[in-house]
Amino acid sequence: MKKFALSTWFYFLVPSILGILLFMIPMKYSGEWKIPIAIFADLLSGAIAPVMPWVATITLIIAALGSVVFLAIRGDKAKPSFITNLFKVSLFWTIVRIIGATLAVLTLLQVGPEAIWNENTGGLLLSETGLVTFLFTIFLFAGILLPLLLNFGLLEFFGTMMVKVMRPLFKIPGRSSIDALTSWIGDGTIGVLLTSKQYEEGFYTKKEAAIIGTTFSVVSITFSIVIIEEVGLGAYFLPFYGTVVLTGLILAFIMPRIYPLSKKKEEYIDGRPFTGDEEKLPEGYSAFSHGLENALTKANNSRSMVKTFSEGLKNVLDMWIGVIPVVMAFGTIALILAEYTSVFTILGKPFEPILSILGIPEAADAAQLMVVGFTDMFLPVILANGLITSELTLFVVATVSVTQLIFMAEVGGLLLGSKIPVNFFELVAIFLLRTIISLPIIAGVAHLLF
Repeated sequence: MKKFALSTWFYFLVPSILGILLFMIPMKYSGEWKIPIAIFADLLSGAIAPVMPWVATITLIIAALGSVVFLAIRGDKAKPSFITNLFKVSLFWTIVRIIGATLAVLTLLQVGPEAIWNENTGGLLLSETGLVTFLFTIFLFAGILLPLLLNFGLLEFFGTMMVKVMRPLFKIPGRSSIDALTSWIGDGTIGVLLTSKQYEEGFYTKKEAAIIGTTFSVVSITFSIVIIEEVGLGAYFLPFYGTVVLTGLILAFIMPRIYPLSKKKEEYIDGRPFTGDEEKLPEGYSAFSHGLENALTKANNSRSMVKTFSEGLKNVLDMWIGVIPVVMAFGTIALILAEYTSVFTILGKPFEPILSILGIPEAADAAQLMVVGFTDMFLPVILANGLITSELTLFVVATVSVTQLIFMAEVGGLLLGSKIPVNFFELVAIFLLRTIISLPIIAGVAHLLF
Protein backbone atom coordinates (compact mmCIF):
# COMPACT_ATOMS: atom_id res chain seq x y z
CA MET A 1 0.00 0.00 0.00
CA LYS A 2 1.19 3.51 -0.87
CA LYS A 3 2.26 5.87 1.89
CA PHE A 4 0.28 9.06 2.41
CA ALA A 5 1.05 12.28 4.25
CA LEU A 6 -0.53 12.90 7.67
CA SER A 7 -2.55 15.75 6.15
CA THR A 8 -4.15 13.28 3.70
CA TRP A 9 -5.30 11.10 6.60
CA PHE A 10 -6.75 14.27 8.15
CA TYR A 11 -8.68 15.06 4.94
CA PHE A 12 -10.04 11.49 4.87
CA LEU A 13 -10.92 11.01 8.53
CA VAL A 14 -12.24 14.40 9.70
CA PRO A 15 -14.79 15.16 6.90
CA SER A 16 -15.86 11.49 6.73
CA ILE A 17 -16.47 11.22 10.49
CA LEU A 18 -18.27 14.58 10.41
CA GLY A 19 -20.43 13.32 7.53
CA ILE A 20 -21.31 10.14 9.45
CA LEU A 21 -22.23 12.19 12.54
CA LEU A 22 -24.40 14.63 10.58
CA PHE A 23 -26.17 12.16 8.28
CA MET A 24 -26.29 8.86 10.17
CA ILE A 25 -26.21 9.29 13.96
CA PRO A 26 -29.64 10.18 15.43
CA MET A 27 -29.81 12.53 18.42
CA LYS A 28 -32.70 13.15 20.80
CA TYR A 29 -34.25 16.54 20.07
CA SER A 30 -37.58 17.77 21.47
CA GLY A 31 -38.43 14.24 22.56
CA GLU A 32 -37.74 12.74 19.10
CA TRP A 33 -34.73 10.94 17.62
CA LYS A 34 -33.49 12.76 14.51
CA ILE A 35 -30.29 13.03 12.52
CA PRO A 36 -28.49 16.39 12.98
CA ILE A 37 -29.20 17.78 9.50
CA ALA A 38 -32.93 17.15 10.05
CA ILE A 39 -32.62 19.04 13.36
CA PHE A 40 -30.89 21.92 11.53
CA ALA A 41 -33.70 21.91 8.95
CA ASP A 42 -36.35 21.94 11.71
CA LEU A 43 -34.63 24.83 13.50
CA LEU A 44 -34.34 26.90 10.33
CA SER A 45 -37.88 26.19 9.10
CA GLY A 46 -39.19 26.96 12.60
CA ALA A 47 -37.31 30.27 12.69
CA ILE A 48 -38.55 31.42 9.28
CA ALA A 49 -41.80 29.41 9.13
CA PRO A 50 -44.10 32.29 8.10
CA VAL A 51 -42.05 33.10 4.99
CA MET A 52 -41.16 29.54 3.97
CA PRO A 53 -44.25 28.93 1.77
CA TRP A 54 -43.50 32.25 0.01
CA VAL A 55 -39.83 31.38 -0.51
CA ALA A 56 -40.72 27.91 -1.83
CA THR A 57 -43.39 29.34 -4.18
CA ILE A 58 -41.01 31.99 -5.57
CA THR A 59 -38.42 29.26 -6.20
CA LEU A 60 -41.04 27.17 -8.04
CA ILE A 61 -41.96 30.20 -10.18
CA ILE A 62 -38.28 30.80 -11.02
CA ALA A 63 -37.91 27.10 -11.95
CA ALA A 64 -40.93 27.30 -14.28
CA LEU A 65 -40.01 30.63 -15.91
CA GLY A 66 -36.37 29.63 -16.37
CA SER A 67 -37.40 26.35 -18.03
CA VAL A 68 -39.81 28.16 -20.38
CA VAL A 69 -37.06 30.61 -21.40
CA PHE A 70 -34.49 27.86 -22.00
CA LEU A 71 -37.06 25.74 -23.86
CA ALA A 72 -37.31 28.57 -26.39
CA ILE A 73 -33.52 28.61 -26.88
CA ARG A 74 -32.31 26.17 -29.53
CA GLY A 75 -29.94 23.50 -28.23
CA ASP A 76 -26.95 24.74 -30.21
CA LYS A 77 -27.37 28.30 -28.87
CA ALA A 78 -27.47 27.36 -25.17
CA LYS A 79 -23.85 27.24 -24.00
CA PRO A 80 -23.13 24.33 -21.63
CA SER A 81 -23.08 25.68 -18.07
CA PHE A 82 -24.48 24.97 -14.63
CA ILE A 83 -27.40 27.38 -15.29
CA THR A 84 -28.18 25.66 -18.59
CA ASN A 85 -28.21 22.24 -16.88
CA LEU A 86 -30.48 23.70 -14.19
CA PHE A 87 -33.18 25.07 -16.48
CA LYS A 88 -32.89 23.37 -19.87
CA VAL A 89 -35.20 20.35 -19.53
CA SER A 90 -37.58 18.60 -21.92
CA LEU A 91 -41.07 19.90 -22.76
CA PHE A 92 -42.62 17.35 -20.37
CA TRP A 93 -40.56 18.47 -17.38
CA THR A 94 -41.12 22.13 -18.27
CA ILE A 95 -44.88 21.46 -18.10
CA VAL A 96 -44.42 19.68 -14.77
CA ARG A 97 -42.54 22.72 -13.42
CA ILE A 98 -45.31 25.04 -14.65
CA ILE A 99 -47.95 22.84 -12.98
CA GLY A 100 -45.92 22.77 -9.75
CA ALA A 101 -45.58 26.59 -9.73
CA THR A 102 -49.28 27.09 -10.53
CA LEU A 103 -50.43 24.72 -7.77
CA ALA A 104 -48.05 26.43 -5.32
CA VAL A 105 -49.45 29.91 -6.14
CA LEU A 106 -53.07 28.71 -5.79
CA THR A 107 -52.23 26.97 -2.49
CA LEU A 108 -50.29 29.92 -1.10
CA LEU A 109 -53.03 32.46 -1.92
CA GLN A 110 -55.85 29.97 -1.28
CA VAL A 111 -57.60 30.86 -4.54
CA GLY A 112 -59.27 28.62 -7.07
CA PRO A 113 -60.86 25.24 -6.22
CA GLU A 114 -60.54 24.34 -2.54
CA ALA A 115 -59.68 20.79 -3.60
CA ILE A 116 -56.27 22.13 -4.67
CA TRP A 117 -55.28 24.12 -1.60
CA ASN A 118 -56.99 22.63 1.47
CA GLU A 119 -55.01 21.17 4.37
CA ASN A 120 -55.25 17.58 3.04
CA THR A 121 -53.96 18.32 -0.47
CA GLY A 122 -51.80 21.30 -1.51
CA GLY A 123 -51.86 22.64 2.04
CA LEU A 124 -50.34 19.39 3.30
CA LEU A 125 -47.33 20.08 1.09
CA LEU A 126 -46.98 23.88 1.22
CA SER A 127 -48.04 24.90 4.73
CA GLU A 128 -45.53 26.38 7.19
CA THR A 129 -44.86 22.82 8.41
CA GLY A 130 -45.62 21.07 5.09
CA LEU A 131 -43.42 18.65 3.18
CA VAL A 132 -42.27 21.10 0.48
CA THR A 133 -41.18 23.71 3.02
CA PHE A 134 -39.41 21.02 5.07
CA LEU A 135 -37.68 19.66 1.94
CA PHE A 136 -36.62 23.21 1.10
CA THR A 137 -34.67 23.54 4.35
CA ILE A 138 -33.37 19.95 4.51
CA PHE A 139 -32.11 20.27 0.92
CA LEU A 140 -30.18 23.38 1.98
CA PHE A 141 -28.24 21.53 4.67
CA ALA A 142 -28.10 18.17 2.88
CA GLY A 143 -26.85 19.76 -0.34
CA ILE A 144 -24.10 21.81 1.30
CA LEU A 145 -22.96 18.99 3.58
CA LEU A 146 -23.36 16.05 1.17
CA PRO A 147 -19.76 16.44 -0.10
CA LEU A 148 -18.59 15.28 3.34
CA LEU A 149 -19.93 11.82 2.41
CA LEU A 150 -19.08 12.03 -1.29
CA ASN A 151 -15.74 13.76 -1.70
CA PHE A 152 -13.33 12.57 0.97
CA GLY A 153 -13.03 8.81 0.51
CA LEU A 154 -15.80 7.34 2.69
CA LEU A 155 -17.61 5.76 -0.27
CA GLU A 156 -14.38 4.42 -1.74
CA PHE A 157 -13.46 2.80 1.59
CA PHE A 158 -16.79 1.11 2.25
CA GLY A 159 -17.35 0.40 -1.43
CA THR A 160 -14.34 -1.89 -1.63
CA MET A 161 -15.13 -3.50 1.72
CA MET A 162 -18.81 -4.25 0.94
CA VAL A 163 -18.64 -5.28 -2.72
CA LYS A 164 -18.55 -9.02 -1.87
CA VAL A 165 -21.87 -8.62 -0.04
CA MET A 166 -23.83 -6.07 -2.09
CA ARG A 167 -22.95 -7.34 -5.61
CA PRO A 168 -23.95 -11.04 -5.31
CA LEU A 169 -27.03 -10.42 -3.14
CA PHE A 170 -28.47 -7.21 -4.58
CA LYS A 171 -26.57 -6.67 -7.89
CA ILE A 172 -25.24 -3.26 -6.79
CA PRO A 173 -21.79 -1.86 -5.90
CA GLY A 174 -20.34 -1.95 -2.40
CA ARG A 175 -20.37 1.87 -2.14
CA SER A 176 -24.20 1.73 -2.23
CA SER A 177 -24.09 0.45 1.37
CA ILE A 178 -23.60 4.09 2.42
CA ASP A 179 -26.75 5.14 0.48
CA ALA A 180 -28.73 2.38 2.18
CA LEU A 181 -27.38 3.20 5.64
CA THR A 182 -28.06 6.92 5.16
CA SER A 183 -31.70 6.16 4.26
CA TRP A 184 -32.21 3.61 7.02
CA ILE A 185 -30.85 5.72 9.86
CA GLY A 186 -31.33 9.17 8.37
CA ASP A 187 -33.96 9.72 5.69
CA GLY A 188 -35.06 8.13 2.42
CA THR A 189 -34.96 11.48 0.61
CA ILE A 190 -31.25 11.88 1.42
CA GLY A 191 -30.64 8.35 0.09
CA VAL A 192 -32.25 9.32 -3.24
CA LEU A 193 -30.16 12.50 -3.45
CA LEU A 194 -26.96 10.61 -2.66
CA THR A 195 -27.78 7.95 -5.28
CA SER A 196 -28.63 10.58 -7.91
CA LYS A 197 -25.34 12.44 -7.37
CA GLN A 198 -23.35 9.18 -7.57
CA TYR A 199 -25.15 8.25 -10.82
CA GLU A 200 -24.53 11.69 -12.36
CA GLU A 201 -20.84 11.47 -11.45
CA GLY A 202 -20.50 8.10 -13.19
CA PHE A 203 -20.18 5.75 -10.21
CA TYR A 204 -23.43 3.80 -10.81
CA THR A 205 -24.80 2.28 -14.01
CA LYS A 206 -28.38 3.02 -15.06
CA LYS A 207 -29.45 -0.35 -13.67
CA GLU A 208 -27.60 0.14 -10.37
CA ALA A 209 -29.00 3.66 -9.85
CA ALA A 210 -32.55 2.44 -10.52
CA ILE A 211 -32.14 -0.52 -8.13
CA ILE A 212 -30.64 1.58 -5.33
CA GLY A 213 -33.13 4.46 -5.73
CA THR A 214 -36.23 2.25 -5.74
CA THR A 215 -35.08 -0.48 -3.34
CA PHE A 216 -32.76 1.06 -0.76
CA SER A 217 -34.24 4.55 -0.21
CA VAL A 218 -36.03 3.13 2.79
CA VAL A 219 -38.04 4.91 5.44
CA SER A 220 -35.96 5.96 8.45
CA ILE A 221 -36.28 4.34 11.86
CA THR A 222 -37.60 7.64 13.22
CA PHE A 223 -40.48 7.82 10.77
CA SER A 224 -41.25 4.14 11.28
CA ILE A 225 -41.85 4.89 14.97
CA VAL A 226 -44.34 7.60 13.95
CA ILE A 227 -46.17 5.14 11.66
CA ILE A 228 -46.65 2.39 14.26
CA GLU A 229 -47.63 4.92 16.95
CA GLU A 230 -50.27 6.39 14.61
CA VAL A 231 -52.19 3.08 14.57
CA GLY A 232 -51.85 2.68 18.36
CA LEU A 233 -49.44 -0.26 18.25
CA GLY A 234 -46.33 1.41 19.65
CA ALA A 235 -45.77 -1.54 22.01
CA TYR A 236 -45.17 -3.72 18.92
CA PHE A 237 -42.39 -1.53 17.47
CA LEU A 238 -39.63 -4.17 17.65
CA PRO A 239 -41.58 -6.94 15.85
CA PHE A 240 -42.95 -4.29 13.47
CA TYR A 241 -39.52 -2.96 12.50
CA GLY A 242 -38.07 -6.46 12.43
CA THR A 243 -40.76 -7.36 9.89
CA VAL A 244 -39.95 -4.22 7.87
CA VAL A 245 -36.24 -5.17 7.75
CA LEU A 246 -36.94 -8.83 6.89
CA THR A 247 -39.41 -7.92 4.14
CA GLY A 248 -37.12 -5.18 2.83
CA LEU A 249 -34.18 -7.57 2.49
CA ILE A 250 -36.31 -10.16 0.68
CA LEU A 251 -37.61 -7.46 -1.69
CA ALA A 252 -34.07 -6.15 -2.23
CA PHE A 253 -33.03 -9.66 -3.31
CA ILE A 254 -36.03 -10.22 -5.62
CA MET A 255 -36.72 -6.81 -7.25
CA PRO A 256 -33.40 -6.45 -9.17
CA ARG A 257 -34.04 -9.88 -10.74
CA ILE A 258 -37.52 -9.14 -12.16
CA TYR A 259 -39.10 -6.55 -14.49
CA PRO A 260 -38.73 -3.56 -14.72
CA LEU A 261 -35.39 -3.31 -12.88
CA SER A 262 -33.91 -6.42 -14.52
CA LYS A 263 -34.32 -4.79 -17.95
CA LYS A 264 -32.38 -1.62 -17.16
CA LYS A 265 -29.19 -1.05 -19.18
CA GLU A 266 -25.86 -1.91 -17.56
CA GLU A 267 -24.17 1.23 -18.77
CA TYR A 268 -23.15 4.52 -17.16
CA ILE A 269 -24.74 7.94 -17.71
CA ASP A 270 -22.12 8.74 -20.39
CA GLY A 271 -22.72 5.47 -22.27
CA ARG A 272 -19.72 3.53 -20.91
CA PRO A 273 -20.50 -0.20 -20.48
CA PHE A 274 -20.26 -1.89 -17.06
CA THR A 275 -17.00 -3.87 -16.73
CA GLY A 276 -17.07 -5.14 -13.15
CA ASP A 277 -13.56 -3.84 -12.45
CA GLU A 278 -14.51 -2.81 -8.90
CA GLU A 279 -14.64 -6.48 -7.90
CA LYS A 280 -11.00 -7.14 -8.79
CA LEU A 281 -8.40 -6.65 -6.07
CA PRO A 282 -4.83 -5.78 -7.15
CA GLU A 283 -2.20 -8.35 -6.26
CA GLY A 284 -0.95 -8.04 -2.69
CA TYR A 285 -4.01 -6.13 -1.49
CA SER A 286 -6.80 -7.13 0.88
CA ALA A 287 -10.27 -5.56 0.59
CA PHE A 288 -9.40 -3.37 3.60
CA SER A 289 -6.00 -2.12 2.33
CA HIS A 290 -7.32 -1.53 -1.19
CA GLY A 291 -10.36 0.35 0.15
CA LEU A 292 -8.16 2.45 2.41
CA GLU A 293 -5.78 3.34 -0.43
CA ASN A 294 -8.71 4.32 -2.68
CA ALA A 295 -10.16 6.45 0.13
CA LEU A 296 -6.89 8.26 0.83
CA THR A 297 -6.29 8.88 -2.88
CA LYS A 298 -9.76 10.41 -3.17
CA ALA A 299 -9.17 12.57 -0.07
CA ASN A 300 -5.80 13.72 -1.41
CA ASN A 301 -7.52 14.96 -4.58
CA SER A 302 -10.23 16.85 -2.65
CA ARG A 303 -8.21 19.37 -0.66
CA SER A 304 -9.94 22.48 -1.99
CA MET A 305 -12.62 23.44 0.56
CA VAL A 306 -13.74 26.31 -1.71
CA LYS A 307 -14.47 23.80 -4.49
CA THR A 308 -16.24 21.52 -2.00
CA PHE A 309 -18.43 24.36 -0.73
CA SER A 310 -19.15 25.48 -4.30
CA GLU A 311 -20.23 21.93 -5.19
CA GLY A 312 -22.49 21.91 -2.14
CA LEU A 313 -24.25 25.13 -3.21
CA LYS A 314 -24.74 23.71 -6.71
CA ASN A 315 -26.30 20.61 -5.10
CA VAL A 316 -28.75 22.86 -3.23
CA LEU A 317 -29.85 24.78 -6.34
CA ASP A 318 -30.10 21.54 -8.32
CA MET A 319 -32.47 20.08 -5.73
CA TRP A 320 -34.53 23.25 -5.26
CA ILE A 321 -35.04 23.81 -8.99
CA GLY A 322 -35.14 20.19 -10.17
CA VAL A 323 -36.86 18.25 -7.41
CA ILE A 324 -39.28 20.47 -5.47
CA PRO A 325 -41.51 21.32 -8.50
CA VAL A 326 -41.95 17.60 -9.17
CA VAL A 327 -42.90 16.88 -5.55
CA MET A 328 -45.41 19.78 -5.58
CA ALA A 329 -46.97 18.79 -8.92
CA PHE A 330 -47.23 15.00 -8.52
CA GLY A 331 -47.82 15.13 -4.77
CA THR A 332 -50.76 17.55 -4.97
CA ILE A 333 -52.43 15.71 -7.86
CA ALA A 334 -52.06 12.36 -6.08
CA LEU A 335 -53.48 13.77 -2.82
CA ILE A 336 -56.46 15.30 -4.67
CA LEU A 337 -57.23 11.91 -6.22
CA ALA A 338 -57.02 10.23 -2.81
CA GLU A 339 -59.15 12.84 -1.06
CA TYR A 340 -61.88 13.59 -3.62
CA THR A 341 -62.28 10.55 -5.87
CA SER A 342 -62.97 6.86 -5.44
CA VAL A 343 -60.07 5.96 -7.74
CA PHE A 344 -58.09 4.28 -4.95
CA THR A 345 -61.14 2.38 -3.71
CA ILE A 346 -61.58 1.01 -7.23
CA LEU A 347 -57.86 0.31 -7.67
CA GLY A 348 -57.79 -1.44 -4.29
CA LYS A 349 -60.56 -3.92 -5.19
CA PRO A 350 -58.18 -6.58 -6.59
CA PHE A 351 -56.44 -6.70 -3.20
CA GLU A 352 -59.65 -7.67 -1.39
CA PRO A 353 -59.56 -11.39 -2.36
CA ILE A 354 -55.80 -11.50 -1.68
CA LEU A 355 -56.32 -10.13 1.85
CA SER A 356 -59.21 -12.55 2.40
CA ILE A 357 -57.08 -15.54 1.35
CA LEU A 358 -54.35 -14.36 3.73
CA GLY A 359 -56.92 -14.28 6.55
CA ILE A 360 -56.78 -10.51 7.13
CA PRO A 361 -59.91 -9.22 8.98
CA GLU A 362 -61.85 -6.28 7.47
CA ALA A 363 -60.36 -7.09 4.06
CA ALA A 364 -62.82 -4.88 2.12
CA ASP A 365 -61.86 -1.75 4.08
CA ALA A 366 -58.16 -2.60 4.15
CA ALA A 367 -57.97 -3.22 0.37
CA GLN A 368 -58.08 0.47 -0.59
CA LEU A 369 -55.31 1.16 1.96
CA MET A 370 -53.00 -1.13 -0.02
CA VAL A 371 -52.89 1.34 -2.95
CA VAL A 372 -53.47 4.74 -1.34
CA GLY A 373 -49.88 4.63 -0.05
CA PHE A 374 -48.74 5.38 -3.60
CA THR A 375 -49.72 9.01 -3.00
CA ASP A 376 -48.23 9.43 0.48
CA MET A 377 -46.85 6.85 2.90
CA PHE A 378 -48.68 8.42 5.84
CA LEU A 379 -52.14 8.25 4.21
CA PRO A 380 -52.83 4.51 4.83
CA VAL A 381 -52.35 4.81 8.60
CA ILE A 382 -54.26 8.12 8.75
CA LEU A 383 -57.22 6.57 6.90
CA ALA A 384 -56.96 3.35 8.95
CA ASN A 385 -57.75 5.28 12.13
CA GLY A 386 -61.49 4.94 12.68
CA LEU A 387 -61.88 2.67 9.65
CA ILE A 388 -60.04 -0.46 10.86
CA THR A 389 -60.53 -1.95 14.34
CA SER A 390 -58.56 -5.22 14.08
CA GLU A 391 -55.05 -4.94 15.54
CA LEU A 392 -53.83 -7.61 13.13
CA THR A 393 -55.07 -5.59 10.14
CA LEU A 394 -53.66 -2.35 11.55
CA PHE A 395 -50.26 -4.05 11.89
CA VAL A 396 -50.42 -5.24 8.27
CA VAL A 397 -51.48 -1.80 6.97
CA ALA A 398 -48.70 -0.02 8.91
CA THR A 399 -45.98 -2.48 7.84
CA VAL A 400 -47.04 -2.56 4.17
CA SER A 401 -47.11 1.26 4.05
CA VAL A 402 -43.42 1.32 5.02
CA THR A 403 -42.22 -1.55 2.78
CA GLN A 404 -44.00 -0.18 -0.33
CA LEU A 405 -41.35 2.57 -0.36
CA ILE A 406 -42.55 4.31 -3.56
CA PHE A 407 -44.89 7.18 -2.65
CA MET A 408 -45.35 10.17 -4.92
CA ALA A 409 -45.47 12.91 -2.28
CA GLU A 410 -41.82 12.26 -1.42
CA VAL A 411 -39.55 9.43 -2.65
CA GLY A 412 -41.52 8.86 -5.88
CA GLY A 413 -41.51 12.56 -6.70
CA LEU A 414 -37.82 12.82 -5.86
CA LEU A 415 -36.98 9.87 -8.13
CA LEU A 416 -38.89 11.42 -11.04
CA GLY A 417 -37.25 14.79 -10.42
CA SER A 418 -33.76 13.28 -10.31
CA LYS A 419 -31.72 11.92 -13.21
CA ILE A 420 -32.14 8.33 -11.95
CA PRO A 421 -33.50 6.46 -15.01
CA VAL A 422 -37.01 5.44 -13.88
CA ASN A 423 -40.34 6.70 -15.25
CA PHE A 424 -43.80 7.02 -13.72
CA PHE A 425 -45.17 3.74 -15.08
CA GLU A 426 -42.13 1.82 -13.85
CA LEU A 427 -42.67 3.31 -10.38
CA VAL A 428 -46.31 2.11 -10.48
CA ALA A 429 -45.13 -1.40 -11.44
CA ILE A 430 -42.46 -1.43 -8.71
CA PHE A 431 -44.99 -0.20 -6.12
CA LEU A 432 -47.52 -2.94 -7.01
CA LEU A 433 -44.89 -5.68 -7.12
CA ARG A 434 -43.48 -4.65 -3.74
CA THR A 435 -47.01 -4.70 -2.29
CA ILE A 436 -47.91 -8.11 -3.71
CA ILE A 437 -44.62 -9.75 -2.69
CA SER A 438 -44.55 -8.26 0.81
CA LEU A 439 -48.17 -9.03 1.76
CA PRO A 440 -47.78 -12.80 2.42
CA ILE A 441 -44.62 -12.22 4.50
CA ILE A 442 -46.20 -9.48 6.60
CA ALA A 443 -49.50 -11.36 6.98
CA GLY A 444 -47.60 -14.44 8.18
CA VAL A 445 -45.81 -12.45 10.90
CA ALA A 446 -49.07 -10.69 11.86
CA HIS A 447 -50.81 -14.05 12.42
CA LEU A 448 -47.98 -15.13 14.71
CA LEU A 449 -48.29 -11.93 16.76
CA PHE A 450 -52.07 -11.52 17.08
